[in-house]
Amino acid sequence: MKILLHICCAPCGIYPIKNLLKNGFDLTGFFYRHNIHPYTECVRRQEAVQAYSEKIGLRVIYQKDYDLEGFLRNVVFRESERCGYCYHDRLRTTALIAKRGRFDYFTSTLLYSRFQNHKMIKSIGESVGKSVGIPFYYEDFRIGWKKGIEESKQLGLYRQQYCGCIYSEKERFFHSSGR
Repeated sequence: MKILLHICCAPCGIYPIKNLLKNGFDLTGFFYRHNIHPYTECVRRQEAVQAYSEKIGLRVIYQKDYDLEGFLRNVVFRESERCGYCYHDRLRTTALIAKRGRFDYFTSTLLYSRFQNHKMIKSIGESVGKSVGIPFYYEDFRIGWKKGIEESKQLGLYRQQYCGCIYSEKERFFHSSGR
C-alpha cells in the first residue's frame, strides 16, 4: 500500500517513518513549507529533512514555492484559530498530492508531536480525506516520542524549538508579563 507522509520536520519524522516502513507501507514523504517562518527556519528544516531522507533512502516531495503572504492572509485577525487553518491546509495539500500520485493513503508527522492538537488533526485529516477522496491513515505516533528525540540527537539533526509559524516563534520569547 502506498502512503504519502506529510513531514513537518526531520525529528518528528523519525518514528513515523520507521513505523510505517516496518508495517510494510511503500512510503513517500512530503515537505510543506508555507507555515514555516522565517524563511531561514524553513530552509534549515528542509535541509534536515533532506539529510535524513538521503541517509535512509526515503523519497520526498518538496513544495517548491513559499507563500508566506497567503498563510498570513488566512490567519490574520483569527490568530487563536491559526492551528486549525494550518492543519487543514497542510493535510489538504498532502491529500491532493496523494490523490494525484495515486497513493492509497495520506498521513502526517503531526500525529507524532505531544504539542499539537491530536484530536483536531485526526478530525481534519478524516474530513479532508473524505472530501478529496483518499483515506487518511490515522495512527497515534506519540508512543515513539522519546525514541524519535533520542535518535534525532544521536544523528545531530537540527531540532527546532517551535511549530513553525511566526506566532509560535513569538510565543517562545515574549511573555505578556509586562516586558
